[in-house]
Amino acid sequence: MDKVASLDVRAARAEDLTALLTLYRQLNPDDPAMAEHDALARFKEVLAHPGMTIFIARANDVAVSSVTLVVIPNLTRGAKPYALIENVVTHADHRQRGYARALIEKAITTAWDVGCYKVMLLTGSTEAATLRFYANCGFSQNKTGFQIRRP
Repeated sequence: MDKVASLDVRAARAEDLTALLTLYRQLNPDDPAMAEHDALARFKEVLAHPGMTIFIARANDVAVSSVTLVVIPNLTRGAKPYALIENVVTHADHRQRGYARALIEKAITTAWDVGCYKVMLLTGSTEAATLRFYANCGFSQNKTGFQIRRP
């Protein structure tokens, strides 16, 4: 049987907030917890933001993985948009089952469906297995990324 045969992959909805926050705690365990009303207000903004989709995967009605896709309008490359994948996370109890790959494939397909000319993904991980995973999803490590964080 296919490892992801019973996986439900879809865009997140308002009722997914608690599950997403649980997943994000796995991604960034040192992040401070948000007050419930603050989290709900921000999540409503995210859901309403044009071009932004959080995909969530549920296995046996349990949220197991999530990715965020942002499609960005563009004036180069024939005015074709590009996309960025962020916040890739799978709950530790559910890793190595193909869930993140299924979500990344959904995000990439969605980007192609809206005419993006490229999809970018940045990772803070230097783990060989993580980098290999992204390469196996079709990404090439062929650009140099920079970031600056607010002090």
